[in-house]
Amino acid sequence: MNQIVEDILTKLDITLLSITEFPIGLESRVQKVIDFIENQPKKVSMIGIWGMGGSGKTTTAKAIYNRIHRKFVDTSFVDNVREVCEKENRGVIHLQEQLLSDIMKAKQKIHSIAVGEYMIEKRLKGKRALIVLDDVTTVEQLKALCGNPKFFGPGSVSIVSTRDSRLLNLLNADYVCTTKEMDENQSLELFSWHAFRQPNPRKDFTDLSVNVVSYCGGLPLALEVLGSYLYRRTKQEWKSVLSKLERIPNNQVQEKLRISYDCLKDDTEKDILLDICCFFIGKDRAYVTEILNGCGLYADIGITVLIEMSLVKVEKNNKLRMHDLLRDMGREIVRESSSKEPAKRSRLWFHEDVHDVLTTNTGTESVEGLVLKLQRSTKFCFNTNSFKGMKKLRLLELDHVDLNGDYGSLSNDLRWVHWQGFTFNYIPDDFNQENLIVIDLKYSNIEHVWNETKLLEKLKILNLSHSKYLKDTPDFSKLPNLESLIMKDCPSLFDVHPSIGDLKNILLINLKDCTNLRNLPRKIYQLKSLKTLILSGCSKIDKLEEDIVQMESLTTLIAKGTSVKQVPYSILRLKSIGYISLCGYEGLSRDVFPSIIWSWMSPMVNSLPRISPFGSMSLSVVSLDVKSDIMAYQSTIISSLSKLRSVWVQCHSEIQLTQELRKFSDDLYDVNFNELETSEDVPQISNLSLRSLLIGMGSFQLVIDTLSKSISQGLTTNDSSNLCLPGDNYPSWLAYKGEGTSVLFQVPEDSYGGMKGIILCVVYSSTSENMGLECLTSVLIINYTKCTIKIYKRDTVMSFNDEDWKGLTSNLNPGDNVEIFAAFGRGLIVKVTTAYLIYDHSVTTETEPSINMEMEPPQEDNLQPPPNAKMELSSNAKMESSRKPNKYIFTKLAKKMRQFLCLN
Repeated sequence: MNQIVEDILTKLDITLLSITEFPIGLESRVQKVIDFIENQPKKVSMIGIWGMGGSGKTTTAKAIYNRIHRKFVDTSFVDNVREVCEKENRGVIHLQEQLLSDIMKAKQKIHSIAVGEYMIEKRLKGKRALIVLDDVTTVEQLKALCGNPKFFGPGSVSIVSTRDSRLLNLLNADYVCTTKEMDENQSLELFSWHAFRQPNPRKDFTDLSVNVVSYCGGLPLALEVLGSYLYRRTKQEWKSVLSKLERIPNNQVQEKLRISYDCLKDDTEKDILLDICCFFIGKDRAYVTEILNGCGLYADIGITVLIEMSLVKVEKNNKLRMHDLLRDMGREIVRESSSKEPAKRSRLWFHEDVHDVLTTNTGTESVEGLVLKLQRSTKFCFNTNSFKGMKKLRLLELDHVDLNGDYGSLSNDLRWVHWQGFTFNYIPDDFNQENLIVIDLKYSNIEHVWNETKLLEKLKILNLSHSKYLKDTPDFSKLPNLESLIMKDCPSLFDVHPSIGDLKNILLINLKDCTNLRNLPRKIYQLKSLKTLILSGCSKIDKLEEDIVQMESLTTLIAKGTSVKQVPYSILRLKSIGYISLCGYEGLSRDVFPSIIWSWMSPMVNSLPRISPFGSMSLSVVSLDVKSDIMAYQSTIISSLSKLRSVWVQCHSEIQLTQELRKFSDDLYDVNFNELETSEDVPQISNLSLRSLLIGMGSFQLVIDTLSKSISQGLTTNDSSNLCLPGDNYPSWLAYKGEGTSVLFQVPEDSYGGMKGIILCVVYSSTSENMGLECLTSVLIINYTKCTIKIYKRDTVMSFNDEDWKGLTSNLNPGDNVEIFAAFGRGLIVKVTTAYLIYDHSVTTETEPSINMEMEPPQEDNLQPPPNAKMELSSNAKMESSRKPNKYIFTKLAKKMRQFLCLN
């Protein structure tokens, strides 16, 4: 019923704005905007509509206005703001009068812009209004017509359509509707309505229609204009139109698109646009920026402006793109400057025009850029005299073109030389290169870059990729400002000049697939500015020096496919490193560093690359600090692997600790814990003889003999089903027992005296002749209270010193909830792990209990340990309050940890 009423009101509404006859794809776009407005009925909605010329911004704005204007008392649709302001002296005042007349329902007269601003603000202040401003190009227009929309009443809507996204940023738009190109099906339907007055093309015109639609690139304006132009024309006329469009774009479409070009503020922005149209579509933005900056065009800001104006796009791979019709618009602007004489145009790109100018030697000073791309099979040879008249030539691109003669004839103003298939063995000495920013000679026949290297202070990029005869690099001392050195796939390259270490500004070195390169000069490691080093496929390079630590800016190291077998230890000291591909490890450094470290610390563990157990980290001498978003590798790591004794992981929340331990368990505990779950020998553990292993940390010699004797007696006098181990039966220790490879406890209060050491007693059975110490890989100490993990490798545990003990106890405070894991290689089945905390001899106890492995742990309140994760403490004595587990952490975290670590 509501829809019927709405349709009737729509038909009777004389205030509706005229929109396109065939609104293909419009409804969904409009509905999204309306949904946004309706979801915030008490706020002032600032809506932006942004897109390139001819993409349907005005149509969208009108459609939204038609749908919602009846809900407002004060409404105004101000059309063609840019055009009115440009064509009329009092254009802004005229538009202010129109807006006030719409709102006040009476004709208004204004004498100045300032008065108009005051009247608009006064009239709209606190009112619920709908204001639409179409085709706005400047901030001044917004200020004069809209004032400050924040003064509008709740529920007001302000809609601005523009080609310049920066205006919407300044307006702080709440929602931006981007008018994108139509897809292929929508494009064909819209074109067919205009060309055939039906939703599909006629069968005999299907192929031609597809070609026209492809040319239009989903731009609604072009589809409507060309569809209407081709309506009721013959096939031959259609073909003629398509042929003409290849050289000369449709004038009606061009006029609309050129508005964006004319709106550019200065000549440098226009020059940048025309250079991109003719030479740089598909090129890397940073590459193009470097070249155009060298031409004095301020490309950093210039390209940004073009993006904001919807004239240029930057794809995810940082390549510059633009709509084909915008490209044609730019090229048409160049062509129109001298439609009859190509030699007088500023840029030459069309094959026939370029060939004609070079053949007739008619090039003039007007020519600033020239591109001639030929197929390898159709190589042409020209004389350098053809360029003699082009004194202002800045940009030169040649593919498979030979030039003979005096290279001194080439312009001294050249900034970019892109010459694919360069046939000389070296760059001619008479070629003036002093102003070159980029030398790009891919697929050349060069053996040596220069016969004698000249000082080229402005050169930033040198690309000699796929030059199969190139034997060595140039003397880099003459290239002081080089930023990118690219020599991919140069199979004959065997020597890199030592002067490469003199490049103070180098950012990228790419030597990928230089298969004959055996080593790098030692001085290359002195490059403090280098960010990316690519050596993948250099199969004869077998070593990276520890000096790599000097590359303090290195963020990316790609060296897969080399003969390097060992990751340099010093690489962990690189503060900026972000991505690594080396020795089978590949990924973000925060992901691969832990696997590298673990392979160093645990040689018994399979050292193949694993998923990161730690996440992001920062590294100090013996610690890794886990952080949520960034990594900052602090301080230094011991330069020798043999001195790396432990790793410390600091998490910042219980959740993060849970996540890190789960990932760590995936990496570490497949070596022995999975065997606990799957081994066929597990049910028969009682049939295997039990053995014990004592692992001591700190001062433990005074009690080790007594404890060892008691344990040995327990193993020989008890079967595996009823094993008794020493408990708190001596004044020198407190005992805690856990089932399997770990033990949970709470650090006692200081009243027990200072803790002198820890002895781990691991009772196990073995399916082989391997003894426990031989299979031990590491010991982990997890502090759930502090959210830390301390990892000691076997060599450290076997040679535990005073410094190691100080590091361990510094992270253990009274009341901390702690779990200790002993990690073993395959072949062992761990029955029980007991931790004996060694204290001062003055500590006394009244009872001497033992620990019975079959006794269930005491249940306190709601503390429910996970299945098969029993923790039995001083079974015959009442636990002191200081040793009661913290229920929040022990119940929540410890349960998760033990389940994650395959102990359930």
